[in-house]
Amino acid sequence: MKIAIVSSEAQPFSKTGGLADVTGSLFREFSKMGHDVYLFAPFYRCTLENFRNDIEKVSFEFDIQLGDGIKHCNIFAYSQGQSVDLNCPSKLSQKIFFIGNSEFFDRQELYQDEFGSFADNSARFTFFCKGVLELIKQMEIKFDIIHCNDWQTGIIPLYLKTLYSHYDVFRDTRTIFTIHNIAYQGLFPLETFRITGLGSEFLNPEGIEFYGNISYLKAGIMWADKITTVSDSHAKELLTPEFGFGMEGVINKMSYKLVGILNGIDYTEWDPSSDTKLPYNYTKTKLAGKTDCKRELLRKCTLKDDIDTPLVSFIGRLSYQKGIDLLISCLSESIMRELNIIVVGKGEEQYQRLFGYLKSRFPKNVFFYNGYDEFFAHLVYAGSDIFLMPSRYEPCGMGQMIAMRYGTITVARMTGGLLDTIEDGVTGFFFKDFSKEALTIGIKIALSSFKFKRLWREMVKESMSRDFSWAKSAQKYLKVYSDASQ
Repeated sequence: MKIAIVSSEAQPFSKTGGLADVTGSLFREFSKMGHDVYLFAPFYRCTLENFRNDIEKVSFEFDIQLGDGIKHCNIFAYSQGQSVDLNCPSKLSQKIFFIGNSEFFDRQELYQDEFGSFADNSARFTFFCKGVLELIKQMEIKFDIIHCNDWQTGIIPLYLKTLYSHYDVFRDTRTIFTIHNIAYQGLFPLETFRITGLGSEFLNPEGIEFYGNISYLKAGIMWADKITTVSDSHAKELLTPEFGFGMEGVINKMSYKLVGILNGIDYTEWDPSSDTKLPYNYTKTKLAGKTDCKRELLRKCTLKDDIDTPLVSFIGRLSYQKGIDLLISCLSESIMRELNIIVVGKGEEQYQRLFGYLKSRFPKNVFFYNGYDEFFAHLVYAGSDIFLMPSRYEPCGMGQMIAMRYGTITVARMTGGLLDTIEDGVTGFFFKDFSKEALTIGIKIALSSFKFKRLWREMVKESMSRDFSWAKSAQKYLKVYSDASQ
């Protein structure tokens, strides 16, 4: 099957969150399975800085019209020192292409700065979508599937049914649109509609107008041949007002083409038996290395050096979605006497300040790392006993899967992909209500269970036995691709 994966970020080239992990992993998995798969992403500053010697500017370049304006598009390829001939793209060992325009993509961050989202995001990602389609058209590659991801690519399915429908190269191409996070809907003022080049018949509630704005996410939902999201439970949640974020009416209308497919994790990257980022390795039958990792982690974080005190951790964005306010509210003096906690992440300023305060108040019990370091994150997953995911909503979640891979028991709210990956009392512990009291009870149940060493060891072994590799998920995507092509 000939597959194009289109994404605004993809590991290892660019990343702000799980979207990058998903698209990068799917590309590698499909390649391993022998499919003819291409990856398309913007040419960001971080991509140039980190892969300067492996990327080549290629001969194809063209202009793209955005409303009344024209923007020039340069094309780059991940060449790894190999000469790139776009007249014979099949000869490339890695079919990875970047859509370039320095005005749009040569920025420190991908979507926003300290003042908020970039004001020209609608133009940036309209340019990206058109750039991908123009490149495919010029290379004359007849894809079976173009797999679009999140609002930044949502306009592609609509373009293929309108502006690009008469090109032979797209005649048999079908589109898949994956919703990774429904809260981000690509909403822009009505006056930005002109840059799309679409006819006015789409500027209404039956088109991409959405409560006085236009929505690129809505475009993907309405015009893709199939819609997926990142877990079975979240697919059901999207149909409800609580989790649909105002888009539930649109999704219910299109629910006949909605499928939930659980994300996976890269088992070559996340493997405690061979992880080169860890000071000690271990397996589910030889767990001594996990204890050694805990001891090293306590030392590195200058926490109370007591191997018998439960070590609890959180790794992720410090955001409203992740339930950080809930976590902070339950870290009372009484519960702090029972555990050590490590928090790794960055995000909203108020949360960063509060964790800084907790660190100063409980210096032997709380460690806060404001940011993200790959080596440190691996050690935290390995050295922790308990991992927290108190999310308001969690479409899939990867933290719990990584924690389970490393034998760290998760306390999580019953929502989304957490429901599809954790078995209550077997590989983790659930709490239902989004409340301080419910989370506190969930943590206390885990702390009580930790005292029963034999039971805890069995939970650790069971967690490490679960399979969340990408191979199973990739097969489910291929089934959706096949169904869309019928």
